[in-house]
Amino acid sequence: MAERVRLQKILAQAGLASRRKAEQLIKDGRVTVNGRTAGLGDSALPGRDVVAVDGRRLDRTAEKVYLALHKPRGFVTTMEDERGRRCVAQLVEELSQRVYPVGRLDKDSEGLLLMTNDGAFAHAVAHPSTHVAKTYRVTVRPGITEDQLLKISTGILLDGRRTAPAKARVLEQQPGRVVVEIVLYEGRNREIRRMCEALGLEVARLKRIAVGPVRLGMLPQGKYRQLTKEEVKGLLAEAKKSGARGGRTAREA
Repeated sequence: MAERVRLQKILAQAGLASRRKAEQLIKDGRVTVNGRTAGLGDSALPGRDVVAVDGRRLDRTAEKVYLALHKPRGFVTTMEDERGRRCVAQLVEELSQRVYPVGRLDKDSEGLLLMTNDGAFAHAVAHPSTHVAKTYRVTVRPGITEDQLLKISTGILLDGRRTAPAKARVLEQQPGRVVVEIVLYEGRNREIRRMCEALGLEVARLKRIAVGPVRLGMLPQGKYRQLTKEEVKGLLAEAKKSGARGGRTAREA
C-alpha cells in the first residue's frame, strides 16, 4: 500500500522548491491537492493524488537533470535572495527545468557545486548520514607547519566538538603563501575557514575542485555541464557506502 508523503517533500523532490520555500508556498495557499487548497502539514499519495502549484500540475515524469556548476566567488548558494545578492539561480536560468543546489558553498568560496531537480539524488548525496568526499584547494597565509597539517588531518575542536578526520597535503609553497589540498568527509558550516582560523591561518582563496568522483576540471567560472551517467552512479555509490558506515551531522563547508 502506498504511503502518504508530506507536501513539502513532494515539492522538493519535484525540483520545484526547497522544503522551506515549499512551506511558504503552502502557507500562501498556492498549493492544491485534488483541487483543494492544501494546508501546512498536509500530505498526498504520490502517483495517485494530483498536486498542483498555482494551478499547474506537478510533472513527476520530468527529465532528471544533474549538473556540475563552477560557482564564482560573490554568488550565494540559493535560488533567490531577499537581500538582492547574486545567486546561483542566475547562472542556470536558461534551463527549462528548475534545478537547485546539492549542498552549499559559501559566498566567498568558489568551485564545484552540484545542482539537480532529482530530490532523491540530492537527499542521498547531501544527507547528514553520508560523507561523500569533498576536495578543496585552499590558499593560506603566511604558511603552514607540519603540526598544523596534522591537526587538520586528525581533527580540531570547534563548538565543543572535534572535526572528523580529513586529509591535508601541501601542493605549492611560496614566500608568504601556501596552497593546501584538503579533503573533507563531513561539512560543517564554513568548516575549512573555521579550522584555519583556529590555527591562526588566513584563508586567501578557497576552491572546491571535486565532490566524490566528480571533478571541476577546466570548466570555466559561471558555466555548467551535465554529469555523466557514470558520475551520477559513482556519487550514489559513494553516498551509499559512506552512509552504511554511519556518521555525524554534516553541512557543506
